[in-house]
Amino acid sequence: MSERMPKKLIPLPRRTDPGPWLRKALAKRTKGDLIDALVKMAREDRPVLRRLAAYFELQTPLEDLLAETRQAIADATAFDERRINYNFSYDGEAYDHVQRNLQRLITLGQLRPAMELSLELMQQGSYQVEASDEGLMTDDIEACLRPVLKAIRTCDLPAADVATWCAQMLKADRVGFICTKELRELQQHFEASPPE
Repeated sequence: MSERMPKKLIPLPRRTDPGPWLRKALAKRTKGDLIDALVKMAREDRPVLRRLAAYFELQTPLEDLLAETRQAIADATAFDERRINYNFSYDGEAYDHVQRNLQRLITLGQLRPAMELSLELMQQGSYQVEASDEGLMTDDIEACLRPVLKAIRTCDLPAADVATWCAQMLKADRVGFICTKELRELQQHFEASPPE
């Protein structure tokens, strides 16, 4: 019986920088074609939209900003429930987008919507932390919440509203350690404030 000779392994080519050939191909297109292609890609792929928004520092209209932030929270905190108690991967770019959007809301004077979205982030994000093995996304969640917490320290919202929000945030935290110290300090400060 004859033996088969092992096939000679052909080494895979190394990936090269696509910049030169891509630049050459894109230079042949009109500005309108490029804009249409980017818009189409952004519609079909949320991570592409987030990258474009960050790169070009796009100013999303307020109504879209709220919906976009809500979607980014869902994307950031998503995980496969079959992977509970593992260090599963998560969308760090979506967390960055949430942080940028919350900061933008604050800049636009929209602290209350930022607070509402922060509560959603706490609910969904702390569940993700609870489900993971090491809670690696905790720092991302806290980075998203810090601009909101900072803005609340100097806000002119009724003290009772802020204290209630802090209590809701602490209750929503399924793991009991996401920005806990900051939230408790804020809650105590606003509970001690004289009634308006």
